[in-house]
Amino acid sequence: MAEKIGVVGAGSWATALAVLLAGKGYSVRMWARRSGLAAAINAEGENRSYLPGVKIPQAVIVTDNLGETLDGAGTAVFGVPSHVFREVLSLSLPHLADKTVCVNVAKGLEEDSLERPSQVFAEEAGKEALSRYAVLSGPSHAEEVGLDMPTAVVAASARMETAEYVQDLFMRESFRVYTNPDLVGVELGGALKNIIALGTGIADGLGFGDNTKAALMTRGLAEISRLGMAMGAHPLTFAGLAGVGDLIVTCTSMHSRNRRAGMAIGGGRTLEEALAEVKMVVEGVRTTRAARLLAQKCRVEMPITGQIYRVLFEGLSPRTAVNNLMTRGRTDEMEEVARAALKIDKSSYSHG
Repeated sequence: MAEKIGVVGAGSWATALAVLLAGKGYSVRMWARRSGLAAAINAEGENRSYLPGVKIPQAVIVTDNLGETLDGAGTAVFGVPSHVFREVLSLSLPHLADKTVCVNVAKGLEEDSLERPSQVFAEEAGKEALSRYAVLSGPSHAEEVGLDMPTAVVAASARMETAEYVQDLFMRESFRVYTNPDLVGVELGGALKNIIALGTGIADGLGFGDNTKAALMTRGLAEISRLGMAMGAHPLTFAGLAGVGDLIVTCTSMHSRNRRAGMAIGGGRTLEEALAEVKMVVEGVRTTRAARLLAQKCRVEMPITGQIYRVLFEGLSPRTAVNNLMTRGRTDEMEEVARAALKIDKSSYSHG
């Protein structure tokens, strides 16, 4: 009998991964919060609400019952938005065995606590349970994974054996999985790139070109790295799939709901109108609030994030935000490296 895997959530990404896992021969149960959605997917063999055009194998059974989804599952894949992760995890825990591996695939931060998903998991499931927790992240649009297009992602966990288990679980010819021990960096990279994607979308909506987009992406990566390192992440993580890789795909593709929301805002729509137009969760909006507070808490400079926050929540004109960024005081592109080098030089002088 094939191993049972529970997929919690029935959005586009959860559906694509359920299809992938069923294609590898696993028995998949997928939970949808709405009974109507579950019934429609089972009847039509397609998630027309969130992932139209992708055929869902018979090995994927959709239900609105968490117990049916998770009881007896060796792995639980959580594909719900970050802002409901704590709630859904709490409801799921009674159905999880002590050895069940939990994989989170959402990319965001909890807005009130400013916590990463792994921190939320540790609070709800217990710190000892972190050894069986992993995050799957990287440049991976559900629309393309569902159509079996070549994709590469990262599995990160505090325990290497867990990361390797997740690597083997998802890896197939068209879906390559790397491991990374930097859980902090992988989670932050996946969350913070959505802010920059809002920014590149706003620039597109304003009619700006590739130069502007490249500047936002490059300097956005500098902001992500600064905050990440202040929170204990390894800098090289942001040069990998969960950093620059995810940043590229989210900032340039029309599959990106964050970029599409930004384009609507840059084109003159309000935040509420933009979100209604996208019709799905735009993680970058809540993440912008959380990242701004984290930057203040860690005393890290994040000018792009700050200007996007003002556009989203304070009514600042997108064009004024761009002007504010372009007229900042002069600085060195490699300021962090320069400061680090200066510290090394001073240290060598004091001990020389």
